[in-house]
Amino acid sequence: MSWSKLKQQLESFLCPALNGRVEYRATGYRYLPDKAGLCYISVDKKDVLRMNDKTSSIRWYQTELEIKNDPDIQIPISDEEMEAVRKDTKGNVPEDRLKVIARNRKISGYAKELLAAQASLSKSNFVAVATQFLSTSIEESIESKDILLNVLALVDRRVGKKRILNMSEKMKLKHPVVQYFYELRRSTC
Repeated sequence: MSWSKLKQQLESFLCPALNGRVEYRATGYRYLPDKAGLCYISVDKKDVLRMNDKTSSIRWYQTELEIKNDPDIQIPISDEEMEAVRKDTKGNVPEDRLKVIARNRKISGYAKELLAAQASLSKSNFVAVATQFLSTSIEESIESKDILLNVLALVDRRVGKKRILNMSEKMKLKHPVVQYFYELRRSTC
């Protein structure tokens, strides 16, 4: 599918409040096939998500340690996760330390997911993911671990106000780009 047709289809799914505010853009180099084109999503004419660009306004993480030390990341710990740590340590660890261990385990998994998701952002990947988005259900796109699928689903008109408002807890575990688009969509409700 050509870029213009794909862009047209994606923009036809934008929620009415974001129509004209959110744009999908791509550049290509016709005579330089070895040079990768850029693909980005802009909001109010400002580039918000530029594929493979670490200078965008959204924070990109380089290491797991950065993610662990970021005070903005709030990871909720469930009772089941605390119980799993208690079982692994055979009950020899104080209660407050159990919470720290469970949080560190969860952040390590979260960090690995974020770094893997960031590594795959490129124009060719965007086209593939956008095509996949057009052929899958909105529920699958929202639940996916793929950053682009989440972003495309959040700005989609098929996601209603009630569902957006009920997703706040899930969004705490998502990449900052996804959180940005969630807040953008929530502000339109």
